[in-house]
Amino acid sequence: MASDLRISCDECVMEGTPTCDDCVVTFLCGRAPGDAVVIDVTFARALRLLERGGLAPALRHRRSTG
Repeated sequence: MASDLRISCDECVMEGTPTCDDCVVTFLCGRAPGDAVVIDVTFARALRLLERGGLAPALRHRRSTG
């Protein structure tokens, strides 16, 4: 079974770039710096459907390595 998707901006290679301004996490949550967002599988699928329908920006989080 698939696990939840955990997003922490501290782990994203896009952090601090102009991409952050249009990130779906920022778009939906407006989270405080340092707070992670945990998205379950069902919600992740819903986000993809919203993105495909042009209703929300695509998830751009990419976990950094190292």
